[in-house]
Amino acid sequence: MQRGLVVVTGADGFIGRALCGRFRASGRPHRALVRHATHAPDANHRIIADLATVPEAELDSVLAGAEAVVHLAGRAHVLDEIEPDPVASYRQANVVATARIARAAVRAGVQQLIHASTVKVHGESSVPGRPLRPEDPCIPVDDYARSKLAAEREVGAICAGTALAPLILRLPLVYGPGVKGNFLALMDAVARGATLPLGAIRNRRSILYVGNLVEAIAVALDTTPPPTGAHFIADAQSVAVPDLARAIGVALGEPVRLPSVPVVALELGARLIGKRATIERLTRTLEVDSTSLTDATGWRPRFALADGLAETAKWWRLRHAI
Repeated sequence: MQRGLVVVTGADGFIGRALCGRFRASGRPHRALVRHATHAPDANHRIIADLATVPEAELDSVLAGAEAVVHLAGRAHVLDEIEPDPVASYRQANVVATARIARAAVRAGVQQLIHASTVKVHGESSVPGRPLRPEDPCIPVDDYARSKLAAEREVGAICAGTALAPLILRLPLVYGPGVKGNFLALMDAVARGATLPLGAIRNRRSILYVGNLVEAIAVALDTTPPPTGAHFIADAQSVAVPDLARAIGVALGEPVRLPSVPVVALELGARLIGKRATIERLTRTLEVDSTSLTDATGWRPRFALADGLAETAKWWRLRHAI
């Protein structure tokens, strides 16, 4: 089967690197849009410093001849915000840039746009035992989530009545080689033998191995007709935070100390030190239902938690050996 050119924005990010790596391995033609020159650039790379401000002619040039666009670029959720105007920063990176990519894709005659969004458009938690579904109400609670929901709506409005088929993937926490943020912090804490007072938490969290994510994107690109609409995507099994810590310990070959501090005490202490949101993400349930994506594409997650953590642990060891 002849595969058309795929343009990947945010190709130098955590997910973008994994996706382009898969494309290289499978021989899929692709064009990687990056913000900065890499140490080992290749002919597929195009440097676009800012999708929100680059001239339209340049966007048209990099999308010329593309069959699909996978839009991964954006401003990620920031826990310790330092921007003087975070609302404006999120809007530029996540709303304005996304709208410009969508319009350029329409002008270029692109057939498919896959846009990476977030579970956070639905809030920070789900009812235990009832995973979120795409049709559930969207109730974003912070600037990041509101910007991602606004971006979704821009994509829908721009693609309406055109030949461009939009697929929105609402992602939970994504982990794998190259992961950053809280997941990496948890791995570091387990590796150094830190005491983690998380043993009393009885929640469930949907998470997503980057290997499962890039396979889902590849399947969606090969599905005819192209799938559309908003869908959740996650590993087959959700996990409680203490069990995740234990599984990381197994992958790293390190014992994990998880004393059972009551959740109410954890949350009270977090409020006192200004870390309420961080602890609530650890203690609350946030599960999603990926059935609609499976129905639309036939995709099912191939890698289990242990598989994903084993690959992540290999990367972590190499990172610390340098």
